[in-house]
Amino acid sequence: MTVIQIVVLAIVQGLTEFLPVSSSGHLVLVPYLMDWVDQGLAFDVAVHFGSLVAVVIFFRKDIASLLSGGLQVVGGNVQTPESRMALAIALGTVPAAVAGLLFASWIEANLRDPAVIVFTLSGFGILMALADRFGRRARVFASIGYKDAIIIGCAQALSLVPGTSRSGITITAARILGFKRQDAARFSFLLSAPVIFLAVVYKFVELMADSASIAWGQLGLGALVACFVAYLAIEIFMRVVTRIGLAPFAIYRVILAAIILAVLV
Repeated sequence: MTVIQIVVLAIVQGLTEFLPVSSSGHLVLVPYLMDWVDQGLAFDVAVHFGSLVAVVIFFRKDIASLLSGGLQVVGGNVQTPESRMALAIALGTVPAAVAGLLFASWIEANLRDPAVIVFTLSGFGILMALADRFGRRARVFASIGYKDAIIIGCAQALSLVPGTSRSGITITAARILGFKRQDAARFSFLLSAPVIFLAVVYKFVELMADSASIAWGQLGLGALVACFVAYLAIEIFMRVVTRIGLAPFAIYRVILAAIILAVLV
């Protein structure tokens, strides 16, 4: 990979991982449209690790609270707000983790295709716009219960399909459940951290089992760029989502899907 290719793909990953426009879809499409060789597993691990670091830094107070709540759960205390939220995140992580173990390889082999992305980008984009437009705006982060976490977690499992968008589908589910935009986004990003962590660990183990040499310098550059861009993307999104809503992102998804369809035909 050239430096330009590394930087471009890392920017794409960092920018789209937490915006509701699908990072996996863009990482499939950019090499396809630029006629680049697929970046491979090692690079995917690196940029996802960078995105994970970004969300941990940005939500460090929430992460610390969740870790404290997790320790309380281990100690048998499940009545505090921290412990209940830690349990909610754990429950919400299960569907995506199970789906990843069962179907990730099949999806990787069969659904990393621009034709699939056309459907998921546009279909879930329209659903996101409808949920944002007609969803109630009363519920806040602190009111998230176990049932909510499981429902949103099941939605997160769908993000294994390229073009769906982890943040897009989880924020959509949270809006359908009546959460305010910013609170829906906050829970979505926190819920993404364990799944990204598990995916990074799983892919890293696969990577270590591969006998091919690893270009650590390239991976480090990709991770650094992805981390910086992802942090900025989270900060901007959290500031503006309450004011502009999700409609612009839905419109972008539909337009991008139309462009891809035009290229394919």
